[in-house]
Amino acid sequence: QVQLVESGGGLVQPGGSLRLSCAASGRTFSRYGMGWFRQAPGKEREFVAAVTWSGRVTYNVDSVKGRFTISRDNAKNTVYLQMNSLKPEDTAVYYCAAGVGMPTTQDYWGQGTQVTVSS
Repeated sequence: QVQLVESGGGLVQPGGSLRLSCAASGRTFSRYGMGWFRQAPGKEREFVAAVTWSGRVTYNVDSVKGRFTISRDNAKNTVYLQMNSLKPEDTAVYYCAAGVGMPTTQDYWGQGTQVTVSS
């Protein structure tokens, strides 16, 4: 079992930045690929970014290209999502996920953290 707790969400103006964190506990963190997903009101949950246990990253290029950066610190059992140049369309609940088959499959989910981009 892996428990995931997100933090770092909030209200930010367009063009601003936020860094989300996801702290993992339970089974060996480094065995799992980690990812971030988001769900805006009235829309399906979508993949944002993922990082393998070895550090290889994948992004949903269409929506976050050049603006978001995912990273992980295996010593701290934590994965991060640095979000820059935020846009109103980035407003969503952001979820952290863990999975051996990330990003194709997810085994564990966090509770989500709200990100609101508005002036």
